[in-house]
Amino acid sequence: MKIIKRSGSEVSFDEKKISAAITKANYEVPVKERLSKEQITDITAAVVNICLDVNRSLNVEEIQDLVEEQIMDKRAFSVARKYITYRYNRALIRKSNSTDKQILSLLECNNEEVKQENSNKNPTVNSVQRDYMAGEVSKDITKRFLLPSEVIRAHEQGIIHFHDSDYFAQHMHNCCLVNLEDMLQNGTVISETLIDPPKSFSTACNIATQSIAQIASSQYGGQSISLTHLAPFVDVSRQKYRRQVEEEFKKAGLEYTSQQVDRVAELRVLNEIKCGVQMIQYQVITLMTTNGQAPFVSVFMYLNEAPEGRLRDDLALIMEEILRQRIQGVKNEKGVYITPAFPKLLYVLEENNIHEGSKYWYLTELAAKCTAKRMVPDYISEKIMKELKQGNCYPCMGCRSFLTVYRDEEDRPKFYGRFNQGVVTLNLVDVACSSDRDEELFWKILDKRLALCKKALMCRHNRLKGTPSDVAPILWQYGALARLKKGEKIDKLLYNGYSTISLGYAGLCECVRYMTGKSHTDPEASPFALKIMQRLNDACSQWREEENIDFSLYGTPLESTTYKFAKCLQKRFGKIEGVTDKNYITNSYHVHVTEEINAFDKLKFEAQFQKLSPGGAVSYVEVPNMENNIPAVLEVMKFIYDNIMYAELNTKSDYCQVCDYNGQIQIETDRHGKLIWKCPNCGNTDQNKMNVARRTCGYIGTQYWNQGRTQEIKERVLHL
Repeated sequence: MKIIKRSGSEVSFDEKKISAAITKANYEVPVKERLSKEQITDITAAVVNICLDVNRSLNVEEIQDLVEEQIMDKRAFSVARKYITYRYNRALIRKSNSTDKQILSLLECNNEEVKQENSNKNPTVNSVQRDYMAGEVSKDITKRFLLPSEVIRAHEQGIIHFHDSDYFAQHMHNCCLVNLEDMLQNGTVISETLIDPPKSFSTACNIATQSIAQIASSQYGGQSISLTHLAPFVDVSRQKYRRQVEEEFKKAGLEYTSQQVDRVAELRVLNEIKCGVQMIQYQVITLMTTNGQAPFVSVFMYLNEAPEGRLRDDLALIMEEILRQRIQGVKNEKGVYITPAFPKLLYVLEENNIHEGSKYWYLTELAAKCTAKRMVPDYISEKIMKELKQGNCYPCMGCRSFLTVYRDEEDRPKFYGRFNQGVVTLNLVDVACSSDRDEELFWKILDKRLALCKKALMCRHNRLKGTPSDVAPILWQYGALARLKKGEKIDKLLYNGYSTISLGYAGLCECVRYMTGKSHTDPEASPFALKIMQRLNDACSQWREEENIDFSLYGTPLESTTYKFAKCLQKRFGKIEGVTDKNYITNSYHVHVTEEINAFDKLKFEAQFQKLSPGGAVSYVEVPNMENNIPAVLEVMKFIYDNIMYAELNTKSDYCQVCDYNGQIQIETDRHGKLIWKCPNCGNTDQNKMNVARRTCGYIGTQYWNQGRTQEIKERVLHL
């Protein structure tokens, strides 16, 4: 059995330390009030049994809480007071410099919690360690100076989650839709170097990737670009090649026709598209931002975003090349093609590509093959999105965060160049358990917690308020988000719906199960789930009116936080079957991962919750290897088009570097009760010698996960 030390490192459990600590407290009280040796042995054994039953590695604080409870159960109150006093004094000593041990454990690569905090960060790399070190300092400053004590307490207790506190000390926002069109058409500045509008498609791709890296270093969330903004430069290259080819024919003294010139020029255009797309794919993967990871970038592929004609056809050429290269994958260090995490691809299903025989059906077939092989693209239904977004279709920011509809001074909808200010997530399971199944009390607690969320969200907003554009010139001065003057504050971009701020929620499934005794998929329980969602939306509407800020409800993509919430729930309420008995809670509104339901019913059911999550939502279906069943993938895609706004298919795409196994790496339990990854072919358990890709919470993760998320991945049932 293992435990997590305060520094974050994982060590073997030593029960002797428990009995030693109790014995030390025991000697400090009068003889007649002391515990016997047998009682101390019983307490130690009880704590060990509880730890084993939890089926995860507890941290030191949790174990000490258990010791306190067991001493109290023996009615040895004097001993308990001495033990508590000792803990308190030790805590005061640690508090005098609370970050040193955390930082040292990061540098020594033995902080188990940090190793699994982000499934796309490698914690052994210097740049990642530097980012984590800065994050520890930021969290410490945030905790001690920047946030109200009630927000900190609620965050630590798992009642809410104040996201990205490791970046809160700086004036940084969450995610954005990059106005790549402005940057390319009007020029930009990168690292104090003026970049003119590109004169070719490949140059445009290069500028785009350099911009992506700069933007990722200036914010902490995901970003999205549209291929439509790159498409005009295909014809720029085409016209350049026509001139070059014609000149070459003349210099060679050869007769030629305009058709021959066009044909040769088009071959060169296709080659440049191939090179440009390859540049995007490899640079996005290999560029390291200042936070030590590849940029969290999504690429929007929407044919109807370009007018019909040459521009749309050029866009289709780019989309085709992107899909073909992603199907191939990228080479790992052994030279084997594997599934990359980025860029994430967003493919829009529309009338001109969803029906067999439609003009761009070939792209949809290619997308299906890509999904079966590499888990992307994800799919946005133009039809459903237009129904939900006032006739508009546009990308999410990163993995699932959607902007609200905003119209500029000329009453035109505007999406690119906008952003999200940040997220605070409400733990709905805690609300339910705190109510003890009293529905009237449930709503009162929910309203109280929502007021706390608003207070926390206003802290996020006020942290950005007054920020000068100089803190991130590429964002605020050079077109990615705005063209503000040097020294100008970004405040006007925080109000009137230009940007959003997100109320996240998690655990709707477990919340409803606790309150009703049924899954929220049950027709008798679904109305209660929808009522909760409406109450959350009503709160956002009320806050919007009060503050002139676009609060929006967001289906939180819990990654490491799912484990934190689960541990806090077990500490506060114990293990409740079907509610708190897992080491994870369900993301947003999702059907529980263990519930048997077919793909089509799942998507249809979750569609009604996407409608009530305007600030962000994504649904998925878990599928087996579909490479030999592309027609089935296409049927799911057609169903998405007709029924749900945004969805994805989760396949498996793993590789063992020891035995060259291609397939699904398994999750098993080791002798310490810890979940580990194991090759089913050779038994390899060294994570450094395998490539595993899994959908974590919208993004594909490739650097492994904490024990809570790993359990969730292990327990996912197939929907197809």
